[in-house]
Amino acid sequence: MLDIRFVRENPEAVKENIRKKFQDEKLPLVDEVIAKDAEARAAQVEADKIRAERNALSKQIGVLMKEGRREEAEQKKAQVAANAKRLSKLDQIQEEAAAVVKNDMMIIPQIISPEVPLGRDDSENVELQKFGEPVVPEYEIPYHTQIMERFDGIDLDAAGRVAGNGFYYLKGDIARLHSAVLSYARDFMIGKGFTYCLPPFMIRRAVVEGVMSFAEMDAMMYKIEGEDLYLIGTSEHSMIGSFIDQIVPEAKLPQTLTSYSPCFRKEKGAHGIEERGVYRIHQFEKQEMIVVCRPEESSEWYEKLWQYTVELFRSMDIPVRQLACCSGDLADLKVISCDVEAWSPRQKKYFEVGSCSNLGDAQARRLRIRVQGADGQKYLAHTLNNTVVASPRMLIALLENNLQADGSVLIPKALQPYMGGQTVLTPKH
Repeated sequence: MLDIRFVRENPEAVKENIRKKFQDEKLPLVDEVIAKDAEARAAQVEADKIRAERNALSKQIGVLMKEGRREEAEQKKAQVAANAKRLSKLDQIQEEAAAVVKNDMMIIPQIISPEVPLGRDDSENVELQKFGEPVVPEYEIPYHTQIMERFDGIDLDAAGRVAGNGFYYLKGDIARLHSAVLSYARDFMIGKGFTYCLPPFMIRRAVVEGVMSFAEMDAMMYKIEGEDLYLIGTSEHSMIGSFIDQIVPEAKLPQTLTSYSPCFRKEKGAHGIEERGVYRIHQFEKQEMIVVCRPEESSEWYEKLWQYTVELFRSMDIPVRQLACCSGDLADLKVISCDVEAWSPRQKKYFEVGSCSNLGDAQARRLRIRVQGADGQKYLAHTLNNTVVASPRMLIALLENNLQADGSVLIPKALQPYMGGQTVLTPKH
């Protein structure tokens, strides 16, 4: 969400940013915002003038009544009554115009960073760098659910009977490996100085509107019927939401937090062969990292955050790459974003396992998260988030990259303490 003053003073820059995101249908919103904002402010000025006049007339009426000049007093009263009708109309004009401005401003996208490559969709995202050497073994790598089935580690049929498509049961060694990855990710981030948190898994609509765009909310969020509550799609939602309406002393920044949560997503429009199994699902678990900081620090934190994810995956010998999200693939609240993708030896390509985003002051403006500087001045914080690890998607990368010719799976050294010292998983089939 942009500063209304910025839109007033820089309408062409706002429109050009919309064009860069290939959202030309939103261009009329800029002119509408400026027009409605002017209408609301004009109504406010006139209303303030009428209120001042009403106060003056009230004093005059009192004087006239004391002096017995009743006829003149009645004329003044009639003028006050007429002004009251006009004031009511002006309040209505101002309220309606302000509602249009707020709604439009929630739809107009954040100004993107000059570093963001231009492109219409994720097919035009840009590879920035690779970490680790991708390997394609001579033996066949089965589909990830087939690997899990060899260990009696997954039951999609039972999940389908209980909850429908997009859900799963993990069992035995696979379930334990899933938990080991999340525990390792938690301790990895604690080692980086982040504070571990367990947040609420439901949030109110006011928080949902503060952390994401309307389009994202419709595509992702599950609403609890009869309650002002939504299931979170990521712990970022409730973690950033914890700062709503807060004034944070500058000395307490940056706030660096890592949170665990289950995540729930509608996944509207999900399709394709690689979205079977446990790749794109309605429920998963994730370790997240969140930073609330001063504006001048957010670029530096952005670089740190995605590198933490790369470091985590490389500590498990999984090759990854960093992919810059192009303008058309960037959610409306984001200033800049990149994906971390893991190597899939089965597909012979990379696939997304994490996303890092700098949202500038967009969430802070919507949620009214302010910082009080040493000089007493208040300003909006910047917020960032990044996936440490999302499981079971992480399991796909882990199983494929550690699968041996005999069907066993090597456990990376970093995970062995979380697996009771096990070094290898031996298939049952």
